[in-house]
Amino acid sequence: MHYTLHAAPGACSFAPHIILEELGGPYTLALMSSGHPEAKTEEFRQLNPKGRIPVLTADNFVLTEAAAILLHLGLTNPDSNLLGTDAESIVRSVEWFNWLSGSVHAVAVRMIWRPDYFLPEETMFPPLVEKGEEHLSSAYALIEAKLTERTWAVGDRYSVVDPYLLVFYRWGNRMSRNMQGAYPAWTAHARRLEKREAVQRAIAQEGISLWK
Repeated sequence: MHYTLHAAPGACSFAPHIILEELGGPYTLALMSSGHPEAKTEEFRQLNPKGRIPVLTADNFVLTEAAAILLHLGLTNPDSNLLGTDAESIVRSVEWFNWLSGSVHAVAVRMIWRPDYFLPEETMFPPLVEKGEEHLSSAYALIEAKLTERTWAVGDRYSVVDPYLLVFYRWGNRMSRNMQGAYPAWTAHARRLEKREAVQRAIAQEGISLWK
């Protein structure tokens, strides 16, 4: 199956982009501009009515949501060992995905970067952003605690969850948070990912940095 990944530089689509590189099969990267305004066009909404990326497509196949795409790629490529086949590995992966996408991204990150999503007037934004910072600090502290004395997010091997955590680590740097000072275990995790050739290729293709 030849996939096309609709993505934008450094967005949450960065995680499935890495996994496609890990798998090594042919695929097409349909890269939008930063901020991905193209996702709001009527043409794109015919592909994904949510008007959001990522979207993974193939012949008669359309899949949205980063977590679902990551699970799909792991489940349909069992020989890659990027998602355990046992129930424990799968449910722990889903546990990470639900929390990261549904709480950390959709709530805390959005409160900081997109307060206009929640409130109509710019004068109302500061308290919301401040609350978002509190939520994000709490979430990032929990991620740090989970990665302490652990090499990878699920079990003892690299999986589809790890690139998703890398997205949130990079966003922390984009928000000028003290990621290296405050989160040493998570920083070590990010550096392990950075050494992987698939991650390096995805970074180069998207023209982004993990650290700024």
